[in-house]
Amino acid sequence: MLQWTRFNIVSVTLGFAFLYLPIVLLVIFSFNESKLVTVWGGFSTKWYTQLLYNQALLDAAWVTVRVGVLSATLATILGTLAALTLVRYTRFRGRMLFSGMVYAPLVMPEVITGLSLLLLFVAIGFDRGFWTITLAHTTLTMCFVAVVVQSRLVSFDHSIEEAAQDLGAPPVRTFFEVTLPIIAPAVFSGWILAFTLSLDDLVIASFTSGPGATTLPMRIYSQVRLGVTPEINAVCTILIGIVTVGVICASIVSKRREIQRERDERAAANAP
Repeated sequence: MLQWTRFNIVSVTLGFAFLYLPIVLLVIFSFNESKLVTVWGGFSTKWYTQLLYNQALLDAAWVTVRVGVLSATLATILGTLAALTLVRYTRFRGRMLFSGMVYAPLVMPEVITGLSLLLLFVAIGFDRGFWTITLAHTTLTMCFVAVVVQSRLVSFDHSIEEAAQDLGAPPVRTFFEVTLPIIAPAVFSGWILAFTLSLDDLVIASFTSGPGATTLPMRIYSQVRLGVTPEINAVCTILIGIVTVGVICASIVSKRREIQRERDERAAANAP
C-alpha cells in the first residue's frame, strides 16, 4: 500500500502547480477589466464580447474547426483500417514497412513532417490552403487513432464475430453490426484525440497553409509576437473549455460503453 509522506505530497503539489497554475492564471485574466494582462482591474466579460467583432479571429476559428472535424474524421477512418490490418493480418509481405509508415509521425519531429509535406505539395503543384492543411493534419493524427484502436482490438473477443458469421452474416455486415459497436469507444476516443491535436497544431499548419487558410493557433501566435492582449486570453480560455468538454464527454461515453459491455457479458454468462 502506498504511503503518502510529506515529501510525496509536496512533490505532487508542486508538479500539478507547475502544469496547471499557468492555465488557471490565463483563465482568470481573461476576465480582467484592464487592457494590461499583468494588472488586475476588476471582473469583466467584455473581452469575450469583443471577440464577436474580431473578424480575423472568427475566420481563423472557423477554418480551424472545419480542418479539425474533417481531418479527424479522415484520420479515424484510415487509422481504424490500419489498426485492423495490423491486428488481424499479422503475416503479410511488407508488414514491417507498413507498420513503420503508420507510426512514423509519432516519432518524427513536426518540423520534419511539415517540411516534407510542403516539399510534396510544391512538387505536385498542389496549391497550399485549406485542403493541404487538412491532409497534413490527417497524416499527423492517423497514427494516434491507430494506436488507440489497436489497443482495443488486441483484447477483442473474436468468438463474437465467428458466432455472427456462423449465423450467416457476411464479413462486412459483421464488422458494422458487431465489431464496430464494440470498439466504438476506442474509435470515438481516437476521433477526439485527433480533433484535439488538429486544434492545437501550429508547426505543420504553418508549413502547409496558404492565402485565406490561417488557423487559429497561427493567428494567436502572430498576435502574441506583438504582445499578449486580453482577447488572446479569452480565445485560449474558450479553447481550453472546448478541449475539456470533449475529453469529459469521451471519458463518459467510454465508461458507459464499458459498463454496458460488462453487463452484457455477465448476462450472457448467466443465461441458460
